[in-house]
Amino acid sequence: MKVLIATKNQGKIEGARKALLNYFDNVEIEGIPVESNVSEQPVNDEIYKGAKNRVRNLKQYAQINNKEADLYLSVESGITNSLGRWVITNIAVIEDNNDFESYGTSPSFPVPERLVKDIINTDLSQVMNKVFSKDEERHNKGGGIQLLTHEKVSRIDLTEMSFIMALTKYINEDKWR
Repeated sequence: MKVLIATKNQGKIEGARKALLNYFDNVEIEGIPVESNVSEQPVNDEIYKGAKNRVRNLKQYAQINNKEADLYLSVESGITNSLGRWVITNIAVIEDNNDFESYGTSPSFPVPERLVKDIINTDLSQVMNKVFSKDEERHNKGGGIQLLTHEKVSRIDLTEMSFIMALTKYINEDKWR
């Protein structure tokens, strides 16, 4: 199975690979960075829109550059208060060549109210750098979530879970579509 993913981030690529290998054999993933066309720090609806836009832009890139794939993937991280409290979450979007789309979310983690404005005005990465002063460790390992969970959950884990949730329509095609 040939898969294009809208990123060069190795953690996101690995999370997608792990999710896909739960259900498909011989997965080949190529990362291609494309724009999300939303804020640098997506807020609320921008999270899904950013992931959706990346898939659309990835498919356009593939068409222009004669790249073929079975699936097109993207994952966008952002901050949302859609459930009444501020959390960081990931939204994954998957589309096939027939424009059939599915999406899923990762587990989300709470954001202290005192940090919300800074995250929205800059981005989570910059705020994490201020709070933890461990930028290199965070980027070389499993992301900020690995520091927050004391090394129990990584960025790869969150990405994998969001893609597993997005795959539910594909793996239950006869029942869920």
